[in-house]
Amino acid sequence: MKEPVCHENYPVSTVIVSNLVPVLTWATGAFVLSRIGLSWALLYLLFVFALELRLVSGHCRDCYYFGRTCAFGKGRLSALFFRKGNPERFSQMALSWKDIVPDFLVFLVPFIAGIALLAQEFSWTILLSVIVLLLLGFAGNAFVRGVLACRYCRQREMGCPAERLFDAKKPS
Repeated sequence: MKEPVCHENYPVSTVIVSNLVPVLTWATGAFVLSRIGLSWALLYLLFVFALELRLVSGHCRDCYYFGRTCAFGKGRLSALFFRKGNPERFSQMALSWKDIVPDFLVFLVPFIAGIALLAQEFSWTILLSVIVLLLLGFAGNAFVRGVLACRYCRQREMGCPAERLFDAKKPS
């Protein structure tokens, strides 16, 4: 089967849908954590902001899509605030499971908090939120990365540390 053509700039519709998944995850996570206390929700959102800042100030600077529209629009966002990095560094970067633990915590912390809240007192709202987190965390991310983003990514062709980590079939 023919490989899909890579995008130089992703369509705006892809950027919107690709960002909808994390934004809904953050909103749902903040909602669940606010049931424990507003300070927990604010700390969570600050953590999310720090992760996003780390991404656009670091990895995005070295990506092929710096200054272009990647599937998440962060290449353009990064170019507004930071200088271009070294694209070769991106391709050669080693990524381990330890490096992506903080990204998983964005989903896991509110999920676990939701389960704990349900164990204390059943709530349809919290149950629905936990289900939404599950759907966004697994099906939502799989759809965005598998259908919209990675398959059309020029950086993937040049070398992507995330693809090397997640694609066990490819040699490292």
